[in-house]
Amino acid sequence: MSKSLQALVVIATLAAPVLAHAQSADLVLCDRLTADPSDPDKPADVKGVGDIASADIATAIKYCAVAAKSSRRAMYELGRAYAANRQTAEAASAWRKAADKGSTSAMVELGVLYGNGTGVAKDEAQARKLFERAAQAGNARGVSNLAALGGSTASDPARARELLAKSAETNAEAQYQLGLMLAEGKGGAQDDAGARALFEKAAAQNHPGALERMGAFAQAGRGGPKDSDAAKAYYERAAALGDEDAKKALERARCPYVIKDKRGNAVTNLCF
Repeated sequence: MSKSLQALVVIATLAAPVLAHAQSADLVLCDRLTADPSDPDKPADVKGVGDIASADIATAIKYCAVAAKSSRRAMYELGRAYAANRQTAEAASAWRKAADKGSTSAMVELGVLYGNGTGVAKDEAQARKLFERAAQAGNARGVSNLAALGGSTASDPARARELLAKSAETNAEAQYQLGLMLAEGKGGAQDDAGARALFEKAAAQNHPGALERMGAFAQAGRGGPKDSDAAKAYYERAAALGDEDAKKALERARCPYVIKDKRGNAVTNLCF
């Protein structure tokens, strides 16, 4: 355990009496190490982590296991810690328990396991049911995953918009997914300005896809002012978070001139 984490353990332990009526020190530490940025159950003041650091996995399992006894969010996060440790069976068990308690994020993750047949017998029907439950509760990933399976949201995009709108006020993933629908005119009228506003909200929460879309919209002047400098800044932030489309956009900007042969085939690029 790192020194900073040890200090955090001490602080959280000392603060436990103060948190008695809010949340336990174990839950504070569990959130700190494993909270999912897109989880609707996540408190607004908890940042969350995209990937759990390998050095933190054992500590996360320890504290989340205790917090999970009284918190469905911690039970879901315990599943994330197990998954990061490649303990798929344990992750599935934790997510099943959290889903039974109403965690929509756990429903989605469990659905993914069933959809892929990872650690459980492949069962697309069960995956669909889990995604539907999550979608009906307004979980953005539930909506998008159900659409990927060709579920009700795929045949009724207007309903998908409605479901996403339920969580788009605060949830970055919902803002991003709804922004895509507005940008593409799915489920209703195309609305570039509305899409850009949603992407901007999600980008402010460091959503990689939304940052990339803000870069594209700023570059093209779509739904708002054209701003090449802002576009580059958005792309750089998205690329730093691993977004491949943003990395490609930055490379295109660095090497904008394509050299072609007589047949019109690209040979090389001229870079700055």
